[in-house]
Amino acid sequence: MNKRPNESPGDEPIEGRYANYFKVGHNSAEFVLDFGQSYGENREAKIHSRIVMSPVHSKILWQVLRDSILEYEERFGVIPDQESSS
Repeated sequence: MNKRPNESPGDEPIEGRYANYFKVGHNSAEFVLDFGQSYGENREAKIHSRIVMSPVHSKILWQVLRDSILEYEERFGVIPDQESSS
């Protein structure tokens, strides 16, 4: 992974959050991406982050993510479609 500049304002480090739950919604003006954690089938997921983007920026994100996944799979092998339940 390439070293990225600290893009956080001031001297505060950027906080990383783990997500294994995702929800996406949209209307004519924006896309809404919710990220959270799910702790099992019988428990409700806890949303911890919401990102709102224009359709143009959402498509750019999709393209960057697609390119990154293709690069990852070239280096490390194909990512399975779903996590195994073992």
